[in-house]
Amino acid sequence: MIHAGSIAISKIEGRVKDREECIKKFSRKYLTTLESNGTQYAIRDYITDLIGLRVVCLYEDDIERVEKCLAEHFYVIEKTNKIAQIENTEGSFGYKGLHLDLQLSEHRKNMPEYVKYAEFRFEIQIRTIIQDSWSVLDHKIKYKKSIPTRLKRRINTLAALFELADREFREIRDSTVDEIKKEQNSGELLDNEKSENQDKSESEKNNQSVLNAFSFLRIAKHFFNDFEFEAHKVDGFAQEIIGLEPEISRGRFNAYIRDNISKVKRYQEYFENSNPNDRLNPYTLIRHCLFNSDKRKFDSILTNAAKENFLNWLNENQ
Repeated sequence: MIHAGSIAISKIEGRVKDREECIKKFSRKYLTTLESNGTQYAIRDYITDLIGLRVVCLYEDDIERVEKCLAEHFYVIEKTNKIAQIENTEGSFGYKGLHLDLQLSEHRKNMPEYVKYAEFRFEIQIRTIIQDSWSVLDHKIKYKKSIPTRLKRRINTLAALFELADREFREIRDSTVDEIKKEQNSGELLDNEKSENQDKSESEKNNQSVLNAFSFLRIAKHFFNDFEFEAHKVDGFAQEIIGLEPEISRGRFNAYIRDNISKVKRYQEYFENSNPNDRLNPYTLIRHCLFNSDKRKFDSILTNAAKENFLNWLNENQ
């Protein structure tokens, strides 16, 4: 995964169209008209995708953001919005995406490293992962072929499912961001947690205080703000903790770390000095905090070897 500023890019691919393919495309699209008009031509002037790039991002609204970024650095000759074309055509199907024909900006043309590429045009296709997947299927099924009418409805249904998946991924992302913001604005104090029983009914405690992946992430980032917690690992780890203490609240989880982190970090220093090739990451440090807070309840959260090493250190450093 590539991160271009705040835009997550799944992949970037590139290719240079080969000579024979260029000639075939030119002959198919332009040669007859040019010859009938007696127009002189250079094939290269008509092959706008001699150099082709594909940028695959995660979400539909990232496409516009990538386009804006490219427009700031390159000259946009032509824009083909296949998303709009498909959406404005009833009964149509096909892959979506945005195609930009670009050329180096005047600023870049004057840079020594770009001079020899100054006159080249190139095409960039911007798609989501879903659109990119559909394009592969779309080309396999219908490219340069006639589709029987009886199959068109089935293909349209499939295209609609791909489109729905794109929309759902975006809405799930937005909902996830909203949940994180709720956690950040909840007013819960991490270092000076109030009693979770104070002025709260049982139903309020269940709805607002039970640990989940979002509150886990907020608390973990508070103690380890320089560490990048990956979403899929956070969810799995939070579920592991909840499995060992089903009613664990945000406040209790925070207290487990707060009350033990100082001691665990001293153990980390000892362990890493003794084992120069090993490092204890934040997930492992949280495991040690939980184990030290309740050795019976969280007995299985550490391996036997890790428990033995930690317990020996604890006995020697009472």
